[in-house]
Amino acid sequence: MDILQRLARFLDRPFFPWKKLIIGFSLANYFIEGFLGYRQYQVLKKTKVPKVLEHEVSQEVFDKSQAYGRAKAKFEFFSGIYGQIQNILFYQFDVLPKLWSLAGNLLVRFAPARFSGEISQSIVFVLSFVVISQILSLPTSLYHTFVLEEKFGFNKSSAKLWITDKIKSLFLTFVLTPPILAGFLAIVQKTGNQFFYYLWVFVAGLQVVMITIYPIFILPLFNKLSPLEEGELKSSVEDLAKKLKFPLSELHVIDGSKRSAHSNAYFFGMPWKKHIVIYDTLIEKSETQEVVAVLAHELGHWKLGHTTSLFGISQAHFFAIFSLFSVFINNNSLYADFGFHTVHPIIVGFLLFSDVLGPTDTLIKLGMNVLSRKFEFQADEFANKLGYNAELARSLIKLQIQNLSTMDADWMFATYHFSHPILTERLKALNWQSTGKVEGKEKAKDVDEKTEVATATGRDEL
Repeated sequence: MDILQRLARFLDRPFFPWKKLIIGFSLANYFIEGFLGYRQYQVLKKTKVPKVLEHEVSQEVFDKSQAYGRAKAKFEFFSGIYGQIQNILFYQFDVLPKLWSLAGNLLVRFAPARFSGEISQSIVFVLSFVVISQILSLPTSLYHTFVLEEKFGFNKSSAKLWITDKIKSLFLTFVLTPPILAGFLAIVQKTGNQFFYYLWVFVAGLQVVMITIYPIFILPLFNKLSPLEEGELKSSVEDLAKKLKFPLSELHVIDGSKRSAHSNAYFFGMPWKKHIVIYDTLIEKSETQEVVAVLAHELGHWKLGHTTSLFGISQAHFFAIFSLFSVFINNNSLYADFGFHTVHPIIVGFLLFSDVLGPTDTLIKLGMNVLSRKFEFQADEFANKLGYNAELARSLIKLQIQNLSTMDADWMFATYHFSHPILTERLKALNWQSTGKVEGKEKAKDVDEKTEVATATGRDEL
């Protein structure tokens, strides 16, 4: 505590240029990512299929994959510029203090007197900020879904469904934000300098609650979960769970195909009661034992303690963040440089503090990606030892082809951005021996029609 208090006094320097520092951090991060993106773009211009995949992937599929990768890179470049312009304008024109004042005026005009005070004003401030952010993100979101994804055959969502999803997401934000934010702020207000201990416990408890209510109340708003039908796949998955002593409670199929052809499989739940969810697109595009191999990989994460390790790391991260926030919460110079001269709203302090932590977040992201890639190799090896070497390799290749996923990557770009190894690395680790072209269940369609997609990239799921 004494160290944190001394650090707080040291950092609270009158006229310290916090705004310039934060904008500088943001621009530096953008240029670093731009440099890495440029390196990756050069890889995406290659025309030769990687040697490991030359017998599995046709030149046509590889060319489409490279074209899709370049299209995504260009989109990320321009959306990044758009985001940077927004950030700079928000800071330079003191949008935050103006929005805080607007929130207070709205409460005075439209809310009963009992809703006055910092907590109520913070809730209105955050919800207003969310609405503005949603509006500003509409152009890039529309382009990504209905231009980029549509061009490569990814998008399965209609305009009506897209709008409905946006409305539902906003509704959830308006329902969940007030009680969560009120609890957050009340803890900080009432527990003094020791608030970070209580805040840490609050967030840990909140995570448990969200894990419990998500499949019951939130997921059904967007997707339909159905019990997996009786048959070979269900029996095989149940046998695998029994063999690993995985506490399987229910097996679900999710209708992911109504929005996208992306595929995935995952599990969730409490330590004593787990649910497995399989995307309908994964079942449609894969053989039974390939789906089981995917789940063997996923359950490998559980058996090897990866999920527990990541949860523990996230708790340590939260505790470190809240501890450091106690250093900045009363930093007069930080508030003043962003236009808050007479009031110091806790939520504003937390937002600005998060921006100050930008460089450390980058380093943490890098470290977590390194750890995540290590875990992915271990989960692949776990599935391999269970006897699913060929099935896992085939499913990875098949989904890679269907997804037009990046088949090669610049090492610097991959190290910084990818949480999963790329396909060529995973196949080498599995000692995969080529057996010729790997085709999906609907190979005839893939030749003449727009390629369907399924998420099993080197950096997404699986």
